[in-house]
Parts: sequence; structure tokens; C-alpha cells
Amino acid sequence: MGILLKSAVRLTALALLLSIGSCATLPKDYAREPSHAWDRPQETKLGRALAPAATQHPGMSGFHLLGNGMDAFVARMALAEAAERTLDLQYYIFHGDLTGKLILDSLVRAADRGVRVRLLIDDTAAKGRDAVLAAIASHPQIEVRVFNPSAGRSSASWLFSAAADFDRINHRMHNKMFVADNEAGVVGGRNIGDEYFGAREGVNFADMDLLAVGPAVQDLSRSFDEFWNSEWAYPIEALHKGKPDPAAMEKGRELLAAHRSAAQDTDYAKRLRDSDLLQRLEGRELPLVWAPARIVYDRPGKAGSEGRPADDLKLGPQLKAAAAEPRSDLLISSPYFIPGERGVASFKHLREKGVRIRIVTNSFAGNDVALVHSGYAKYRKDLLKLGVELYELKPTLAAAPEKDRERFGSSGASLHAKAFIVDRERVFVGSLNLDPRSLDLNTELGFVVESNELADMLARQFDELIRPAYAYRLELEPSDGDLVWISEENGRKVRFTRDPDVGFWRRFSTWFLSFFAPESLL
Repeated sequence: MGILLKSAVRLTALALLLSIGSCATLPKDYAREPSHAWDRPQETKLGRALAPAATQHPGMSGFHLLGNGMDAFVARMALAEAAERTLDLQYYIFHGDLTGKLILDSLVRAADRGVRVRLLIDDTAAKGRDAVLAAIASHPQIEVRVFNPSAGRSSASWLFSAAADFDRINHRMHNKMFVADNEAGVVGGRNIGDEYFGAREGVNFADMDLLAVGPAVQDLSRSFDEFWNSEWAYPIEALHKGKPDPAAMEKGRELLAAHRSAAQDTDYAKRLRDSDLLQRLEGRELPLVWAPARIVYDRPGKAGSEGRPADDLKLGPQLKAAAAEPRSDLLISSPYFIPGERGVASFKHLREKGVRIRIVTNSFAGNDVALVHSGYAKYRKDLLKLGVELYELKPTLAAAPEKDRERFGSSGASLHAKAFIVDRERVFVGSLNLDPRSLDLNTELGFVVESNELADMLARQFDELIRPAYAYRLELEPSDGDLVWISEENGRKVRFTRDPDVGFWRRFSTWFLSFFAPESLL
């Protein structure tokens, strides 16, 4: 009887907490001052510097691949430093760690120069941080908005409010962009945080961004404006209940300056000084690939969809039209990969036409979201039977050469790059994972670029990533059709008959939890 009573008390407490969360509401009809991208980018310092090359490539945009985490950080810092008029940032995650604080410091210093800064973050990055964000937004040149926020604003109440309003809160803004003066920007898989820029001790992400200049950036800015001015983007002032503290911004500025000074002596800062991109930028020798390009993105209204969203809100149909169906070759990098029955059918169609398909994703041990792996694992045999070539990134680069480990900033790696290459003619780089969450729930963003040169560059990085030092190659055992993982150690071929480097408890807990996580939510 005591156990039953305790259970009843716990359930009652949970119901009360959920009811408290459901009572919290978002402010209605809060005034949103509309704003738009700077409309004369050609008049800025960036615009004038790029004008000669742009004139030689009318209608085209310039691109530079950012495969190295340190280079990706340098690119963002350089854009913040170069901006004269505007900085627009849109991110799913924005950590307050070494690199996150340095980027935030660069935004504040830009605002101090008179640059208008618009920071749009998903509520995932905002929960429990309203006071800090409100202090930042107290700067007259900085605005902060939060996409699709929960009504509960503390970390605890956020959880219960999200549970009470799950269908809405389950939609997240996964877009990632950093744009200066509507003239140059970065798009790709990286959020803001140490693990994305090779600065973390332990595991860092193997990721990919594109630095872009020209007309494609103006299209990028239009997508930002659409999100910024939408009903789903709430000014932080509408969410923060406290009164503005005039001293908070000044105190924050002092803390950021102290952080900047202390960061100069870190190992990461020392490695940054040797960054290839930094040296190229200082020498004004950054190579750009000029090519036609198109931005593809989900509309902000996708966040309000019930069930599968309408096609006119989705990135998918735009991407299919822009990238076209492969004729001979398809390379895919997707850290979270769940093809589903529709995806398997699409791959079957392509294989019947003779298209070679190679896919790299995370191994079980390397995946930071184990449940997603359970959604992917059940399709591996079907894909291999079709002749799809599967590779899984190893969780450690300890066996790789030192120069290769330096690419990731540590001896650990987890795939985070979202890219594909079609017929060595067209590439997609962006935030989209090939899983149900990206396709049907979250909003996503990316570039489709028509360029043999860029496709070859990205394909070389793909080939590097699937080397035996980095990745397992999956095969089916001829005798019984079971999965095997092929690798090399000390120059010798090694075979594994189950997911490598995964212990019993991780296997069991993931298997057990998979019964409670529908594939549509992964």
C-alpha cells in the first residue's frame, strides 16, 4: 500500500507541474518592429573589395569551403570585424564557451562601431538565459529574437511547458547562418560552440560550411528577414519578465573583454594564429569558386504545421528541383541518417538506373544521439542489398596521422557535416539531416551550387573522410547476410561482427528506449 501511495503522490505532483506549465502563456500581439537586410551592400567595404571579381562573374556567387573547424571560426570572426552596416545571425545552438564568448564579444564590438546586429536563436539556445539575452539586447545596436519559444522560461519550467505544448515545441529552427553587410556570409552544419570549431578537449565535430559572397548572400538575407519578421520570432523583451538593468550591458562588456584577453594565452588561440584561412585573409589571397547557386530553405510557417507540412513550406521539393535527379553518382554525408521506407525506395530507384551511391554517417559509438542510430540501424541491410555503399565514422582518430587529428582539434570526432554531391556537378551544403525530424519537423537551410570544381573539392574531402583511418566500411557476410564492419589497424584488415566500441549497456538502453521513440520524431 505504501508503494501505491508513493506512486500516487508522484503522479499527482507531476500532473500539478504539467498544469503549471500549461498555464504559462506567450504574450499575444507583442509589438515587433519589422526590419530588413541592408539594401546597398555594394557600397560597403566588403562590397567594394569584391566588386572586381564579381564583375568578371556576372550573376554568379563566390564560394570557399570551410572544412576545418578553426578556419570556420576565423571566417565568422573576420566577417564580424569587417562588417560596417549589419550583422545577421541565425542559429540553433549558441554556447557560452570559449569560442561562443569570443563571437559574442565580436558582435558587441561591432555594435559599438555602429553596426546593427540582429541575433535570431532557437529557443533551444535561449532556455534559462533570458536575463543574459535581455542584457545583450539592451545595447541600442543589438536586437535579439527567439524562435518558437516555450511559455515557461526557466530551465525547469521550460521542460514542463514544452511537455504541455509538445506538438508546437517539437518544431525547432535548425538553420545556421552568419551574414555581414548582406554581402558575405557563412552557411553550413556548424552551430556556435567549441565542439564545432575544434576548440573542445575530447570529441569535436567533423563539419562543413560554405563561405559565400555575391547574389546568393542577398537571397540568404531575404530568408533571414522572413524568419526575423515572422510571428514565430519573439523579441527577448517580450519573454524576459525582469526590468532592464542599465549596468548589465556594461558589466557584460567588461566580462567579454576579460575573456578575450585571457583567451589569447590558450592553446586554441596559438593554433588559430597558424590558420591557413587567417593567413590567406591577411594576404587578401582567399580563393573563391564562382558559380550559379540557389538557396533552399523551409518557411517559418513550417513550425505551425500539424502532421506532415505542406510542400510550399518545405525545403525538400525546392532541393529536389534545384539538385535534379542523379544520373551516375551520389555522395551523401549525413550525421543523423534515417532513410525510412520512402528513402529506401528512392535509393532502389536510383540503383536500378545504375547510379553509384555512397553514404557516410556516424557509427553507433560516434553518434551523440543514440536513439537516432536505432532508427538508422534497421535500414542498413536493406541499403547494402541494393548495392548502396555505407561508411560509418569512427569515434576516435587515435590511429590517424597527427596532421589528420589536427583537422578536428582532438583525437575524437563525430560527423556533423550535412552535404551531398550529385554527378560531380552540383553540391548541397547546409543544415539538413536526412531524417524525419529535419524533413518534417525542423526548419532547415542550405545552398545548392552548380560547380564541377566545388563538387570535386568536396568529393576529395568525402574520400578523405571514408579512409580506413577514419571510417568503417559496412558489408554483408556472404554466408549468412549478417553485417560486418571493415577497418584497418597497423596496415592490417580488421573485421567486426557487431557495432564496434559499444558496450552492453549502451546497446541495451538504446534498444529499450527505441520502443518509446517513434521514427517520425527522430
